[in-house]
Amino acid sequence: MSQKVTVSVIKADIGSVVGHSRPHPSMMEKCREVLAEGRACGLLQDFYVTRVGDDINLLMSHYKGENCSDIHKLAWDAFSEATKLAKKMKLYAAGQDILCDAFSGNIKGAGPGTAEIEFEERGSEPMLFFMADKTEPSAYSLPLSRVFLDPFTTTGLVIDPRAKKGFDVEIHDVVDSKKVVMSSPDETYDILSLLGDTTRYAIKRIESRVGLGTACVVSTDKLNITAGKYVGKDDPVCICRAQSGLPAVGEYLQPYMNTMLVAGWMRGSHYGAFYPCAVEDSDPTYFDGPPRICCIGFQLNEGRFQGLEPMDSAPGDHTPIDFFAGQVWDEVRTESVKACKMIRGHGPFMPAILSPDEMEYTTRPAVLQQLTPRFQDL
Repeated sequence: MSQKVTVSVIKADIGSVVGHSRPHPSMMEKCREVLAEGRACGLLQDFYVTRVGDDINLLMSHYKGENCSDIHKLAWDAFSEATKLAKKMKLYAAGQDILCDAFSGNIKGAGPGTAEIEFEERGSEPMLFFMADKTEPSAYSLPLSRVFLDPFTTTGLVIDPRAKKGFDVEIHDVVDSKKVVMSSPDETYDILSLLGDTTRYAIKRIESRVGLGTACVVSTDKLNITAGKYVGKDDPVCICRAQSGLPAVGEYLQPYMNTMLVAGWMRGSHYGAFYPCAVEDSDPTYFDGPPRICCIGFQLNEGRFQGLEPMDSAPGDHTPIDFFAGQVWDEVRTESVKACKMIRGHGPFMPAILSPDEMEYTTRPAVLQQLTPRFQDL
């Protein structure tokens, strides 16, 4: 049996230029330097540093398994060093997602979001990396439900003998830190009954029921719960394996052709429409948004990321496919902005803002406390 490879994506917002725009290039380069050191000492097989909006995303491949302390420490060091630069330049929200003073063995609970997937590499291993900014983990629940539960999106659920056997869906209760595993197609409607509550439930992991391993995994870290107060949206990542018994690349992308509302946006307290775009177009341009979704793709080759670069390129020197960069997405982007304009017209009224239980920033408790003596019975 071949050795299992692990692909880890760890992300963090540790500072940006002019509000919530993008990390400074020197911060990105510092992360590359730290990961290159990890590659040189044999910890990593390969790596790639990218971003979405103001979040830095570290893509790493290795043979250390999930939840490896050394891998998490490497990411922590990269973010810590980049944070020092952000603070020196007095960038906005420098070190925002770094919630601990020191690394304690695992990056989970320390602020950065993590998604890791361990599997046996197939003869051809296409991988997609979805990266979102200004939204929460449950933002992936709708598109992933369409991909894995809906044959009108994924024809493979009907015509692919292996995909037809279905998938096991691990759902997290992000409030009470619990999980449940349910199977499709047997429990499809029950799965949807949970995931429809995006304030509490989110897909964490989906497994093939015919032995192909993990199909996709999502970072479900909730920053406001971890920190006990609002420090920024979770900006989740999602790793997907595609083709040959799993959803095709096009089937993973299809749901984003439909404009959908997600929670987050300005101050983490509004609903906005997902805006699919290229990495270089992911800067916030409208009300700290709209909530953006990027998708890049690599082939995995003996644990190395293979994009459009020559085969003999150095580790970390990659050119991925940027799937949302094309003109075919222009109409969706236009619809997203129209939806955002409509909902922004409500100002501080619902449904433009989230419900009181979901609000990340709100003065309502303080206002109600002051007004309590003034309320009278009807």
